[in-house]
Amino acid sequence: MGSGQRGFEGFGIVSSRIWRGPCVQALPGLMSLCFPCSLQLCSLRRQLLWPLIPQRGYRGDSPTDSGKDVLEIPLPPWQERPDEPLDTKRARLLYESRKRGMLENCILLSLFAKENLARMSEEQLNRYDRLINEPSNDWDIYYWATEAKPTPAEFDTDVMAMLREFAKNRNREQRLRQPDLEYLFEAPR
Repeated sequence: MGSGQRGFEGFGIVSSRIWRGPCVQALPGLMSLCFPCSLQLCSLRRQLLWPLIPQRGYRGDSPTDSGKDVLEIPLPPWQERPDEPLDTKRARLLYESRKRGMLENCILLSLFAKENLARMSEEQLNRYDRLINEPSNDWDIYYWATEAKPTPAEFDTDVMAMLREFAKNRNREQRLRQPDLEYLFEAPR
């Protein structure tokens, strides 16, 4: 530090002022506190106001939820589309695999669709269609695929087994985002 300067070492501040205990410097029309005094005032203010500030988070003391304020909109029932051409079905399932509403399933199902839709039979495509569109909760699909929850019998098919195996990621691929769509224009393998 140069001559005439003192530092407040605890905070790494260098100033030409001398930092001392409680000091209030009167400026024209303003009150100004030195740095250590303003820290003490902030700490005191926090201690006094803390009980008055509503706290966030669940602490276990809330009453049980009646559910009366929840409006649940029923989803239309899934319907099989037997007359849909296979190319249209594959394109629709690819789109539906990419646009899920939760990132985990967007990534998992879009990568699964990239690897498997082109070689699935019509029956497998129908089972995949039912799997991704009939359950009303996407988390269920994710938990079944990752084996966090058991798969119900009506969805426990060969396609679900393929999805479970794919979710294990045995090749340790980096799956951080959906695949680009350029692969649609490449020749099939």
